[in-house]
Amino acid sequence: MKKKLVLIGNGMAGVWAVEQLLKLAPNQYEVTVFGSEPHPNYNRILLSSVLAGDAKIDDIVINDWNWYKENGVTLHAGHTVTKIDTERKSVSTASGITAEYDDLIIATGSLPFMLPLPGADKEGVIAFRDINDCNTMIETAKNYKKAIVIGGGLLGLEAARGLLNLNMDVSVVHIFKDLMERQLDQTASQMLRKELEKQGMNFLLEKNTDSILGKKRVTGVKFKDGSVVDADLVVMAVGIKPNVQLAKDSGLEVNRGIVVNDYLETSIPHVYSVGECAEHRGIAYGLVAPLYEQGNELAKRLAGVPSAGYQGSVVSTKLKVSGVDVFSAGQFTDAEDTASVRVQDDFEGVYKKVVIKDGKVIGAVLFGDTSDGSRLFKMIREGEDVTGKEKQILLGEGSGGGAKSGVDYVASMADSEIVCGCNGVSKGTILNAISEKGCTSVNEIKACTKASGSCGGCKPLVADLLALALGADGVQTVKEGICGCTEHSRDEVVEAIRSMRLTSSKEVMNVLEWKTEEGCSKCRPALNYYLGMAWPEEHEEERESRFVNERNHANIQKDGTYSVVPRIYGGVTSPAELKRIAEVAEKFDVPMVKFTGGQRLDLLGVKKEDLPKMWAELDMPSGYAYGKALRTVKTCVGSTFCRFGTQDSIQMGIDLEKRFERLNTPAKVKLAVSGCPRNCAESTIKDFGVIAIDGGWELYVGGNGGVKVRASELLCKVKTEEEVQEWAGAFLQYYREAAKWNERTSEWVSRVGLESIKEALASEEERKALNERIDKTLSLTTDPWKEIIEKDELRATFEELQAPALETVAD
Repeated sequence: MKKKLVLIGNGMAGVWAVEQLLKLAPNQYEVTVFGSEPHPNYNRILLSSVLAGDAKIDDIVINDWNWYKENGVTLHAGHTVTKIDTERKSVSTASGITAEYDDLIIATGSLPFMLPLPGADKEGVIAFRDINDCNTMIETAKNYKKAIVIGGGLLGLEAARGLLNLNMDVSVVHIFKDLMERQLDQTASQMLRKELEKQGMNFLLEKNTDSILGKKRVTGVKFKDGSVVDADLVVMAVGIKPNVQLAKDSGLEVNRGIVVNDYLETSIPHVYSVGECAEHRGIAYGLVAPLYEQGNELAKRLAGVPSAGYQGSVVSTKLKVSGVDVFSAGQFTDAEDTASVRVQDDFEGVYKKVVIKDGKVIGAVLFGDTSDGSRLFKMIREGEDVTGKEKQILLGEGSGGGAKSGVDYVASMADSEIVCGCNGVSKGTILNAISEKGCTSVNEIKACTKASGSCGGCKPLVADLLALALGADGVQTVKEGICGCTEHSRDEVVEAIRSMRLTSSKEVMNVLEWKTEEGCSKCRPALNYYLGMAWPEEHEEERESRFVNERNHANIQKDGTYSVVPRIYGGVTSPAELKRIAEVAEKFDVPMVKFTGGQRLDLLGVKKEDLPKMWAELDMPSGYAYGKALRTVKTCVGSTFCRFGTQDSIQMGIDLEKRFERLNTPAKVKLAVSGCPRNCAESTIKDFGVIAIDGGWELYVGGNGGVKVRASELLCKVKTEEEVQEWAGAFLQYYREAAKWNERTSEWVSRVGLESIKEALASEEERKALNERIDKTLSLTTDPWKEIIEKDELRATFEELQAPALETVAD
């Protein structure tokens, strides 16, 4: 006769323990599960993917309804256990269900910590903890605009990224000066902040929240320093606390969490606890890896399998927000008795730091490239002695030793070690999938086991395991698509758009069988660009696919205001124009007017609702300082005033800017025209640079003066102004048609090589055809500021909403 096992909590920790138990002793227990949420077991740490639009609720379900049936598990979803009778060995729910047990697991998880602020009970103030919170944010974004996330930790940043994807203006409030200060050192934290700011996230750091403003619904947040910011939604992501009330009421020993020993036994016989609600050796863990490790040990205990018991966990953190990879483990801060090895590459956006004490790695921080994360984490866990080869840990063989290959590394892993932390997939599970199910590629492993199916950080390890098991020749290489939604490459997508005359993203996704119905934040803007490039007349701009700056035609600043940069052709203005800019700045209380590096004026600190009115009064074209488009054409004074000038660089610059303004490109494009080889307009670090010489012009391409500095390369020399225009038009259109979305010319030229571009543009006939296509595209463009001013429906998106009360989403 089977024993009765009851699990309170249908979350990741408890169900994982049951899964492992069913593998070890499939016929030992009759299992009953109670869960407060009306859903099957799902992966809570992937809620941010749902919020970001990268996944649906169904995508994050770990065990669907059929799993319970197939394994004979009785699930009471949506039923909360309110009483445990440890003497009679039974549990009861609020709805009247009672179940008896021989063994009981309490896995009630944790509750979000809500700051006890005045006004925290107002409508529109929520946590980010479950599907209900996720749905509330998605519904709120349909009617409201401004979101405040309190908490600059892991969860807060993921919530903020998701809200950005829902087209909300998002500010993150953090009491400390550094983001994720519990996981990152100052350098990594600052790199993370800069990257997220580029994506449109605002940060209000070292701010202490005083109260939530508003009557019934939240309207703003007030800080201790007296400052106030508007808000339609406040998400508190300041931490969690173990959910222990039921255990406490039932007489179990409880400190911060439910106290358990090495075998996950509580203070009452036959009652166990795992996950975020449990406290082992004084620690209540809040990350996924310990949860799985506890579940493994509990399963062995219940199945009667001898083990040494749970010894505690060394934790690591991996964060991926819209392409930002961060890893942290162990003690990552420096101390008097520690030394560290650091690698920092600001050009590539990579930072690595390993902290060493007494010859052992005790902590690590990785930013931008987290491929070493699993290897370093293993070294920390095992206390490997690295004396004499400290530099080799990050710098590899060249620094004095032989680093292990990836295959060597995975070969040294134990079968029980977790490879995919997101989905709790071990090395042994992956090797079984290879040997028993015939998996030969990373994608097949993902389909069989879910390994690498979430953040993707473990893909290299999975590939190494395939190579270990099958040999390099046995591994099937599967190409990567433009994002996780498809396996089609950029060229295949563009070819399909052209050959099948696809004119909308929906059509592309349907015809090419996208894996996700709505696409993601990577493929949606890319498709919108490719469609507009291929079919400038037929394709209707998909505004919702643009990033926030391009949707609002202004650059959002860290305080939530915007900057306005009107077009100033070639950097040449007039007293009348300057007076008008000054009058507008005064009228709208613009706090700062600044000259830009592109010879323009930037009006900073503009409220979003003032943008259309300001544009109307400026009566100047948009400078596109926010878009993947032609930004500026910088000029020197050339032969007009300079005694060294050989050509009229000012007029050349103005002509180029007037011709190519409003041109959408794969990434931002900057031009410059210098009047002589002294190159005062810095033409050799521009996407397309022109330098006047005696009797002609030199044309340079592929330069960049930003983070990744690259000197441009000489494309050709020409004699006339008409030839400059011809080559500029041909180059820009060829770049538009051949480059990947979001690929700067510097990256594109490096990738394809200058000679291939010269070859493509060598034919006068081809240059003419390219110019005809770019001129056709340009003839269809309109100034976005003017369009918004004239169209009520577009202008309305900038007005402050008087939204209806938000419907409560049912539990």
